[in-house]
Amino acid sequence: MKLVVKSLKYRRLANRTVQVLSALSASVGLAMLLWILIVVFLRGFKAINLSFFTQLPMPPGMVGGGLANAIAGTLLITVLAALIGTPIGLMAGIYLAEFGKGRKLAAGIRFFTNIMIGVPSIIVGVFVYTLIVLPSKSFSTYAGAAALAIIMLPVVVRTTEDMLTMVPNSLREAGLSLGVPNWRVILGITFRAARSGLITGVLLAVARVSGETAPLLFTALNSPYWINSLHEPVANLTVTIFNYAMSPYADWKQQAWGASLLIMGGVLFLNIFARIAIKTKTRTR
Repeated sequence: MKLVVKSLKYRRLANRTVQVLSALSASVGLAMLLWILIVVFLRGFKAINLSFFTQLPMPPGMVGGGLANAIAGTLLITVLAALIGTPIGLMAGIYLAEFGKGRKLAAGIRFFTNIMIGVPSIIVGVFVYTLIVLPSKSFSTYAGAAALAIIMLPVVVRTTEDMLTMVPNSLREAGLSLGVPNWRVILGITFRAARSGLITGVLLAVARVSGETAPLLFTALNSPYWINSLHEPVANLTVTIFNYAMSPYADWKQQAWGASLLIMGGVLFLNIFARIAIKTKTRTR
């Protein structure tokens, strides 16, 4: 009896210790995140004005100007990356969830996708630099979009597979029993049932690449001008932040904080929107 009581006390003590350590770890992580958010907001808010969104950067050493071209370039690269990566990721996810069960090819794709999620983004940048930039002998918008699309791809694939797998088989069987072709069942029934989750996955993938700098350094580089061609270097916020933060000019550093606030706000919005969509989808089930 004494051994049982002693064992129970040790287990309770161990459980309480783990709970306290977990709570402390979570508190430290949240405190650091909150600190980053507050610092970026306080320093970046000072740079936010009308010229920040409408004017081009000023030459080095001159005060004023804005990052309108970098904002437009970031939006263009992100949209192109989404247009490239989303369809491929959706089709790969469909294959894994609907056709690849028990097949070696599906297992290989799943394994490769898991590896790609953990690959450093700079490796992707070097890969696209070798594949596109060197042969074309020019940094370009489409090279940057290709690098971001590769980073987006595994996120979209995994999300698509998970969301389609969660759709009950009874819906598929109901459609097939009516004589509907399998591809129409997937597009008309399965996709509709998982629509919110699929959109959430795409948003999370976009948020994943919105703050990437290293791939764009090797692919899109940067530019102080407006976008003239997809075959030329293009301005973007992340590389601009890198350049401005390393400069000796106080005004450029201030604008780097403003660009950081803009990216942080966009990523935060996409993540919050995606989490809300996931919760709403879960409750409707």
